[in-house]
Amino acid sequence: MRSSFTRVGTPVALAALMLLSSACKSEKKETAAGGETAAKSGVAAGGKIALLLPESKTARYESHDRVHFERKVKELCAECEIIYSNADQDASKQQNQAEAALTNGAKVLVLDPVDSASASAIVTRARQSKIPVISYDRLIVNADVDYYISFDNEKVGKLQGQALVDKLKADGKGSGTIVMINGSPTDNNAKLFKAGAHSVIDGSGLQVGAEYDTPDWSPDKAQQQMEQALTSLGKDKIVGVYAANDGTAGGAIAAMKAAGVSPLPPVTGQDAELAAIQRVLAGEQFMTVYKAIKPEAETAAELAVTLVRGGTPAPGLVNGKVNNGQKDVPSILLKPVAVTKENVKSTIVADGFWTPEQLCVGAYKDACAVAQIQAP
Repeated sequence: MRSSFTRVGTPVALAALMLLSSACKSEKKETAAGGETAAKSGVAAGGKIALLLPESKTARYESHDRVHFERKVKELCAECEIIYSNADQDASKQQNQAEAALTNGAKVLVLDPVDSASASAIVTRARQSKIPVISYDRLIVNADVDYYISFDNEKVGKLQGQALVDKLKADGKGSGTIVMINGSPTDNNAKLFKAGAHSVIDGSGLQVGAEYDTPDWSPDKAQQQMEQALTSLGKDKIVGVYAANDGTAGGAIAAMKAAGVSPLPPVTGQDAELAAIQRVLAGEQFMTVYKAIKPEAETAAELAVTLVRGGTPAPGLVNGKVNNGQKDVPSILLKPVAVTKENVKSTIVADGFWTPEQLCVGAYKDACAVAQIQAP
């Protein structure tokens, strides 16, 4: 029986094995083809990514955020197409730009909102088309945002406030009067900066003699506000100025210079703009907050490419959650750094954010030499 089975069954078995082998090979080819297609779509396939920035009055957006984002996307995905728009501080214009991007086939929106509240309409519209939205730098509130990439913005305000308090106490002016020039009332980040600063300043012994919110983060409006403060308080009564960013700091400093304030009191800032770092080196602005925009923009680009390919973030990339009024948004939060004259070289210059050739020009050559910053 066994011999008969062997003799008779072997051809049948071989035929079956051949069929099975053929089927397996066919299935393997199909699986491999499918895997190759998936690999192509997951690794090499492109798509349209919209980068929607809020304004150009703050120098960082055009000179750093856009540049680093676009470069990183092209490095990771040569086939990806970037749809870029700047809203010029116009929320309605930004909504139209977002609608145009979606109509043009954008598969991911990277959105830095002009107005953190009204931008929720953009998120709703994107959701209707099942398009993910990355809230970039500024948090979009009361919306079903997919991811948020920024810095710990309340920490930014705390760094600014603490630097100002410490400096004034060291100068023996810890109970003097300061002016607070906050950011745009439509920017959720500005609210966080303000909250962080007040958490340090309130109860420090310093008196807030005048406080303003600055529409559109406008340096010109900040200058006008500082002029009002000088008139109402007296130019000799102001011992320090909390300015929420470098643009408003520049406006405040211009107003004080025009009024003949000398020496200038300590003034805070944020964004490490070129002109601000030069002012810090020259002693006109006390400090700024350096937010490493390159890794922020590059991380946003990496996440956008992952999402346009239908993937999920790498493990460990998302390191927090931030509540935006509707949900706890998965967040990637980076660390801000306080910068004064003493550490410009070890932060701004060391990171290549600004080079000695850019900083040390004209009247700033001597200040660079004092800070031991020299062009190679």
